[in-house]
Amino acid sequence: MSNVQFFPPIGQLAKQADDLPEEQTTTDGDIQEDRPLQEVESLCMRCGEQGITRMMLTSIPYFREVIVMSFRCEHCGMTNNEIQSAGIIRELGVTYTLKVLHRGDLDRQLVRSQACEISIPEFELTLPPNERGQLTTVEGLLRDIVADLGADQPLRRIQNEVAYTKIQEIIDGLKEVIDEDEEDERGVASDKPVVDKLKEDPVKRTITITLDDPSGSSFLEFAGSMADPKWSLKTYTRTLEQAASLGLATANEETKDPSEEDAGDTKAAEGEGDRFDGKNDEKVSIPYFKETLIMSTNCDNCGYRDNEVKAGSAISAKGKKITLKVVDQEDLRRDVLKSETGGLTIPEIELVLQHGTLGGRFTTLEGILDQVYEELSQKLLLTGDSSATGDDDRTKFQTFLEDLNAVERRFIKHVEREFTVILDDPLANSYVQNIYAPDPDPNMTIETYERSWEQNEELGLNDMKVESY
Repeated sequence: MSNVQFFPPIGQLAKQADDLPEEQTTTDGDIQEDRPLQEVESLCMRCGEQGITRMMLTSIPYFREVIVMSFRCEHCGMTNNEIQSAGIIRELGVTYTLKVLHRGDLDRQLVRSQACEISIPEFELTLPPNERGQLTTVEGLLRDIVADLGADQPLRRIQNEVAYTKIQEIIDGLKEVIDEDEEDERGVASDKPVVDKLKEDPVKRTITITLDDPSGSSFLEFAGSMADPKWSLKTYTRTLEQAASLGLATANEETKDPSEEDAGDTKAAEGEGDRFDGKNDEKVSIPYFKETLIMSTNCDNCGYRDNEVKAGSAISAKGKKITLKVVDQEDLRRDVLKSETGGLTIPEIELVLQHGTLGGRFTTLEGILDQVYEELSQKLLLTGDSSATGDDDRTKFQTFLEDLNAVERRFIKHVEREFTVILDDPLANSYVQNIYAPDPDPNMTIETYERSWEQNEELGLNDMKVESY
């Protein structure tokens, strides 16, 4: 059976639920069979009576297959809900960062997996991974934090006043962000329409939310397009400890001394399998560029393949911006080295990849575009009543994905229309092949620029001391 049969789209399940009769009885077998939810009796951990757990197997468009579960006890009123991933573990970990500046940012959808760690640096608050996945909004996450922290505050006030004071400062700060005092439960009506308040008004206190998920299964919605200045996505290779926590490696796996390892063969954790396999690396000198370390993983056990590049020379004094005008099929076959610090932009389809997205890659221009489409089509979530993305933006993004699709994006695949690729790397470690070398390339321009203080700070260069060593 296909995944569509087991995990129908969430919109199809919603329509199926709407078509059911309003009056349903649990003894009606035909109705129960048509219901999109599966119900089972479960023990309530609060009162010890039997409650009802409802489960729904569905697929979220542009994200993945999930299992949504909801529990309710009619005896004591206890409720609980969670979401679990039903797909494979991603090849790379992800880090999402969102700057909450306006009320509309609180409506962004958020998917938190069991392996996801959430941090809010303004409050020095870190939420460790837990056993319960979550599908909610930014506001819903903040309200859950307030409820969890406030549950034991009366007891802390008596036992540990210092801890009570510090936690209360966090609770008050989060309430200030979500503006809880002006909610409807107060019974005070606002003169300003709620929609205008949510979408346009600035929050009383700005915060930064970071989702770090080594499994790659979490998601934080952007607004409009990936050029959203308040949103960023970075991917990274899992460490041995992270792979062990996900069950992809054993925790007591011994690592070799680098001096004892073969220079061209190291051990690497697979992204999809459950074993370790050889990872070959080679230091090469690219003509008209610089020395680069190319690493390639190929597993004979499951067929997993991956490659990554890293700079093999000194840090450049200036950044580099490469602009290529793609006019024919030959341009798609150009070798492209995109480093971990490189950002990619295609203005014609409003594609903007922030620095660090996709990690380091050594491939062709066509290969980069295929990897971008695969990454976005599997991860992005643009549906739901509380989505911060409007219908126009959602349609626009659908068109954007079609333009990238290896089958449907005809003007890119067959170059029926010229487009521009901009590769911006503040460390100048990225490269696009010059097919006219050593002569200048008429379709490519290379600019060097001085890095800003913010770029040096993000790269850790401002505090780097190299004198007198």
